[in-house]
Amino acid sequence: MHESPGSLQEACIDYICDNLHDVCQASSTVDQAPEEQRLRFPWADMFLHRNLSDDLLAHLGERRTLTDEMLSLFDHKHTCLNRVKIRKADVSTKGLRVLKQHRITELEAIGLENVSVNDLVGCLGEWSLKNLRALNVANSSFRANARFCVVVSLSKLRNLQVLNVSGTEFDRHGLDIILEDLPVLENLDISETSIDDLSPLRKCKDRLKSLTMYNLRASHNEDIVNILCELSNLRHLDISEGFWGQNFFLNLEPIHLSAADLLNRHHSLPKLVSLDVSGKEGVCETLLKPFLNSHPNLQFLGLTTIDACHLPMFSEPSKPGFLDHLTVTGDASEAQIQEALKRYIMRPIFLQKSLDSLFTLTRVFAEPRLDIIKSILPVMKKHPTDLGVQMAATACIYNLTKSEMGQSLHTMWLGRIVTATLNAMQSFPSHQQLQKNALLTLCSDRILQEVPFDKYRCAELVMECLCTFENAVMIRMSVAICGILAAKISTEQTSRLGSKSSNMKRLLAIVEEKTAQKTLDITLRFTLSALWNLTDESPSTCKMFLELNGLHLFIRVLTVRNERVQAETKVLGLINNLAEVKEIRSALVKESLMEIICHFLHSTHIDVSYFAAGIFSHILSDDTVKWDLEKPSKDAMVQELGEAVLSWEEPSSEMVAYRSFKPFFPLLMCFRTPQVQLWAVWAMQHVCSKNVQRYGSMLRAEGVVDILQKLVYNAHCEQNVERLATKVLDMILTDSTNE
Repeated sequence: MHESPGSLQEACIDYICDNLHDVCQASSTVDQAPEEQRLRFPWADMFLHRNLSDDLLAHLGERRTLTDEMLSLFDHKHTCLNRVKIRKADVSTKGLRVLKQHRITELEAIGLENVSVNDLVGCLGEWSLKNLRALNVANSSFRANARFCVVVSLSKLRNLQVLNVSGTEFDRHGLDIILEDLPVLENLDISETSIDDLSPLRKCKDRLKSLTMYNLRASHNEDIVNILCELSNLRHLDISEGFWGQNFFLNLEPIHLSAADLLNRHHSLPKLVSLDVSGKEGVCETLLKPFLNSHPNLQFLGLTTIDACHLPMFSEPSKPGFLDHLTVTGDASEAQIQEALKRYIMRPIFLQKSLDSLFTLTRVFAEPRLDIIKSILPVMKKHPTDLGVQMAATACIYNLTKSEMGQSLHTMWLGRIVTATLNAMQSFPSHQQLQKNALLTLCSDRILQEVPFDKYRCAELVMECLCTFENAVMIRMSVAICGILAAKISTEQTSRLGSKSSNMKRLLAIVEEKTAQKTLDITLRFTLSALWNLTDESPSTCKMFLELNGLHLFIRVLTVRNERVQAETKVLGLINNLAEVKEIRSALVKESLMEIICHFLHSTHIDVSYFAAGIFSHILSDDTVKWDLEKPSKDAMVQELGEAVLSWEEPSSEMVAYRSFKPFFPLLMCFRTPQVQLWAVWAMQHVCSKNVQRYGSMLRAEGVVDILQKLVYNAHCEQNVERLATKVLDMILTDSTNE
C-alpha cells in the first residue's frame, strides 16, 4: 500500500509557496523602486491564523528564496506570527521590520548574512522584547562592523529562556553579559563559538538546565570539569566533538575537557537526563557503567564515532543487560543511526558518518522504509553543498527506492526524493559517483511516468551529466531518462533543450559511435528516442539537427540491420518531425533518403510503414518543394502512398502519440493529392480509436472537427478519405455525448 500523502494544509501551503506571485498581488507606490514593492493577499478580509502564518513563513524560508518582498506579505492585518523561522535568507532590516507588528515568543534566524543579531533584535516590537522565550541565531553575526562583537541587544530580552549562539563570534565577554542580564535563561548553546573561559557559567549554576558546547575548541580553564560539575540543576549536557570549519577557530587551542574526567565524577550532575560525548576520546565501558549506574534517570547518551556504542547494553535488545530505557546515537544499529540523523541535523561530520553506516544496512533491505527516507531528506536539504553528506545520502536513497522498494511509496514522497536528488546533482555537476547515484534513482519507470516534479530541470541536469561523463552505464541511464522526459515537457522546453548545440552534438556522437560499431543496442535505442522526442514540434531543434549533419548520420543508421533492436521506427519518426517543418522540407528530397523511405513504406511492420508514409505526406502536401528526382518518381510515390495506407490493418495498441494536430492542417486541405489526406485521417482515426477522450478533446479544441466536417461535405473529397473522416467524427460525437 502507498503511504498516505501529506495533509491538505501542507498541500495548500506548498502550492502558495510554489506560486506566490500568482496567488498574491504586488503593489508599490510611484516613487518606490521595483525591489521595494510589497506583496499582499488579494482578499481584504483574508486572515491566516497563528499556525498557518508560522508554517507559511517557515516553508518560504526552507526554500531559501525568502526576500524582503515576501516578508511584506506578513502584515498584521492578514497574518499572526508567533514562532518565526528564517534560515539563510537574503533579507534586510527593511523587510524584517514587519516583525514589529507581531507578538513573537520564539525566533529562529539562522545564517543571516546581511543583518546582525543586534539589528535583528531591533526589528522586534516591545511586546516581543518583553516576552520572547527562545532565540536561535546560529551561524549569524554579532558584528556591527568588521571589528567589534556587540551583544548588548540581548540584554533587552529579560524573559529569554532558550538561547542558541552557536557558530557565531560570541565570546567570553558576551557570555558574561547574558548570564548577568538574562535572569531566567536556562537553556544555552555555545557550540563552535570563540569562548575561551567558561567560568561565567557559575553565575547560573543553580538555574541552567541545558548546556550544549559541541566543538567548543578553546578554554583558558584547567578546571573546566569542576565548573560543569557545579551546574547542579543541569539536565542536558553536550560536550561532543567533531571536526570544525569556522575560520576563527583555527588559531585556538583545543578545549581542556576530558570526557573521561567527567565520567569519573560518578555522583556529579545528579539530575542529568541527557549526555552527549560523541567524538570524544577515552570513553569506554569501564567508565560508562559506573556513571550510568549512578544516573538512573539518564534517557539519552550520545556515542557517535565512539566504539562503545557497539557494547551489547546499547546495541543488542535481545541480550541480557540491554538498557531499553536509554536512547543512544552511534553506528552499531539502525536505531542508533536514525537517532543520530535526527539529533545531529546541524552537524555534517556526524551526519556523514551515520549515512555511511546506514548505506551498509540499506543494501540488504527488502521492505520499503519510508521512516528512514523521512530521516534522510531533511539532512539533504540542510546541507546541500556538503559533498560527503550528499554522496552518502544519494547512495542510501537509491537503495531505498530501487526495484520494488519504490512501488509502495506515495508519489508525494517520491517527488520530494527527486527534488533532493536534483539539488545534489546541481551542487556537484563534476562529481561522477554522485551523479551516478542520482541517475540510478531517477532511472525508474514509476518516477519518470507517475511522479510530479520539475521535469525540465531534471532533463537539463541529466543532459549536462550526459555531456560531462563517458561512463557507459551513466550514458545509458542519461539517454533513457532524457528520452522519456522529452515527451513530458512543453514544446518550448524541448526546443530550449534540443537546440543547445552541445546537447545535440553529444546525442549525435552517441549515434555515430554505435552506428560505426554496427551496435544497435539499448543505448542507441534510448538515444534515438530522446532525439525523436526532442525534435517533436520543435523547428529550432530540427534545424540544429540538420546543421550538425544529423540527417546524413540517420541515413547511415537506416542501412544498419539488427533483428534484436528495431531502430527504424524511431529514425523515421524523427525524420517525420523534420518533414513537418516547412522551412527544411526541401533538404529531405534527396535520392538516397527517398529511396530508403520508399523501401520502408512497404515494410510489414505497420509502425515503420506509417512513419515512412507520414514523411511522404508532409513533403507531397507542400507545392513549394521541388521533386526533381528520377527515382522514385513523384507520381509513383503518390500511388504507393495511397496503396500502403489502404493496406494497413488497425494495430492492437497505440503506436504513436501527438501533442497537437496543427501540423495536419495543410495535409487535410491537400485536395490535389487525396492520398495525403488519407494518411492524415487514418492517423486521427487510429489515435482516437485507442484514446478518444484525450484526442477527441484535442481535435475539438484545435478546430480540427470543423475541418473534418468541411472535408466530409466537400464534393471533391475522395471516398476513402470521407469514410475515415466520418469515422473520426462519429467517435468524437459519441465521446462528447458520454461526458
